Amino acid sequence: MSKILIIGAGGQIGTELVLELRKMKGNDTVIAADLSDECPVLIKNGPYVQMDVLDREFVRDYIISQQIDEVYLLAALLSATAEKHPDFAWKLNMEGLFSVLDLAKEKHIKKIFWPSSIAVFGATTPKVNTPQKTVMEPSTVYGISKQSGEGWCSYYFDNYGVDVRSIRYPGLISYKSLPGGGTTDYSVDIFYQAKLKSQYSCFLKEDTLLPMMFMEDAIRATIELMEAPSEKVKVRTSYNLAGISFTPAQIAQKIKLHLPDFEMSYTPDFRQKIADTWPGSIDDSQATKDWGWKERYTLESLVEVMLENVDVSLLDKDV
Repeated sequence: MSKILIIGAGGQIGTELVLELRKMKGNDTVIAADLSDECPVLIKNGPYVQMDVLDREFVRDYIISQQIDEVYLLAALLSATAEKHPDFAWKLNMEGLFSVLDLAKEKHIKKIFWPSSIAVFGATTPKVNTPQKTVMEPSTVYGISKQSGEGWCSYYFDNYGVDVRSIRYPGLISYKSLPGGGTTDYSVDIFYQAKLKSQYSCFLKEDTLLPMMFMEDAIRATIELMEAPSEKVKVRTSYNLAGISFTPAQIAQKIKLHLPDFEMSYTPDFRQKIADTWPGSIDDSQATKDWGWKERYTLESLVEVMLENVDVSLLDKDV
């Protein structure tokens, strides 16, 4: 059985990816890795290793000694946090990628997943049904690092045959882990505050349209891409992926249908400037054509599931 290593397993995507892959492939074959010395509670059902992705020698020695076949490299500083720590964001987001790409180049790893983001797009990108191939002039450190990473992934595939696969994630919404410092995090926090206080102050304007996706769809897309035969993976930069596009006002309206006392206010901050450069909707027809991608969740079904499952006690716990 192939061994899978998920670096950044304690994050929003990593937590649910570990759980789903362990369900599919067995607990012992999916190793979670993160910076914390303690394994996150939700993924204590299988092996865990403390790992700093910037410790190149440790990463290299571990992957070789454990005979890891697949690596999901999720460790990164997200958009809003990266703007506050640009030097470290570039270092973290790029050096870990090179470590893993080089190991695959040397045939120590068979397959890599590395996430990109809609942050690769910028103010000059078409905002409606943003094409797979289009103008990309990102204005954030996160976007710049992701655009550069896409180029390096393609380069390693073209020149060294490295089987690296990627998705440009939209904003991701989950009830199993807390927000991790992204510009779209309002779409997660709003559910906690709606249940806890029946009110929420949004850091984006009410009419800011952004592409979003329920985490279950995102995890399924990630695994479907990784399970696809290599010849079906035609894009080696990163695939566009779409789910649901909505504004803060629209999601607030849907929440009010379930919680009539809920009130929304708007106090835009520095994240509004970031959001203004991103698309409002994404064309993901290439992913559909190549490996059969199709989203399942609507805004209505997403809101129902989130309100039913969000646990406000997580706000007071270190998860």
